[in-house]
Amino acid sequence: MYKSVSAEEAVKVIKSHSKVYIQAAAAAPQVLIKAMTARHEELRNVQICQLHTEGEAPYANPELRDSFHVNSFFIGKNVRHTLKAGNGSYTPVFLSELPLLFKRNIVDLQVALIHVSVPDKHGYCSLGVSVEATLAAIDNADYVIAQVNKQMPRTHGAGIIHISEINAFVECDEPLPIHEMSEPSEIEKRIGNHVAGLIEDRSTLQMGIGNIPNAVLTLLTNHKDLGLHTEMFSDGVIDLILKDVINGNYKGINRGRALTTFLMGSKRLYDYVDDNPFIEMRASNYTNDVSIIKLNPKMVAINSAIEVDVTGQVCADSIGTRMYSGVGGQMDFIRGASLSEGGKAIIALPSTTKNGISRIVPTLKPGAGVVTTRSHVHYVVTENGIANLYGKTIQERVKALVNIAHPDHKEAIDKQYFELARE
Repeated sequence: MYKSVSAEEAVKVIKSHSKVYIQAAAAAPQVLIKAMTARHEELRNVQICQLHTEGEAPYANPELRDSFHVNSFFIGKNVRHTLKAGNGSYTPVFLSELPLLFKRNIVDLQVALIHVSVPDKHGYCSLGVSVEATLAAIDNADYVIAQVNKQMPRTHGAGIIHISEINAFVECDEPLPIHEMSEPSEIEKRIGNHVAGLIEDRSTLQMGIGNIPNAVLTLLTNHKDLGLHTEMFSDGVIDLILKDVINGNYKGINRGRALTTFLMGSKRLYDYVDDNPFIEMRASNYTNDVSIIKLNPKMVAINSAIEVDVTGQVCADSIGTRMYSGVGGQMDFIRGASLSEGGKAIIALPSTTKNGISRIVPTLKPGAGVVTTRSHVHYVVTENGIANLYGKTIQERVKALVNIAHPDHKEAIDKQYFELARE
């Protein structure tokens, strides 16, 4: 059906000064990545374009700066060091708009490195656990190299491509990266309890992975007829689907399906989504499209932040001037939920860092990025309660947010803000 080659042979097509897209998250094609990086002595100024990727990113080694430069659309832990070291950059972009950068040749791709399931008898492969902007990369790159993995789940939805769209095939049989769930802390459980109390029956959920989303999901077992329209999900949704808590019966669009653009978790999750028509994978310009998200009544978007100032400005991508993650899909879903009939846009975060520093602040740190503006934010939730900011004046917002700050910091936050406001 197709002829496979070695990874070393396949990546020879990558030339100096090329732009290369790498499929995201748990679908990062490690065999191809390692083969490409092994050519570092003969390559110069290859730009690696990517969202967050799981696993190793050897091309991000600062010692290989002459060979590779990392252009992150969302900064993952494995490449975060590149911004300080000088062999990496960050391009701010909504996840809903990332495919447009390729479609409009704003980022002109020469090569796409992708990770697919074994083709079926008709010659169709699945992009498996991550679609995001990969379809746009395939359509617009000059050359597509696929890592064909016997262990990649075959998922339903839009991430199905024919072998005729692929220029080179490299076979492998390797497990996907595992993201194990950890037990939420007492603070995270309290946050989860507050958030779960905001979710009504027949709501449609957007949430990511992490201890706070997990804490929320464990508290939804008595809810009825929930839907899932999200950017990503992990193991926490499986039991709710099996118990018919999440069934999608009252979604406004893609009814009866759980919609996502990528997923990451345990082998149980990967086995569960394999050939499961209830799970529908779509490109991020669909899952994160505000005009589509808002069609779901009672859309609930649950996102996190690094810090929130007392007027409601949400910083979620940087610590001061130091870029930490990215814009991602937060604004896509905050806006979509806000415009949904009965929707709720929620920012959930612990009131302090692990070092006891308040994350509810009088003003954002100098240089901090405002991902969600004060006019977009609705609910802010900490372990200390819920602040509903929608339609509130600045003075009312300050009072509400100080009220959910850590008790040790409330007085100082309040005093410092009003001293600054009088200047």
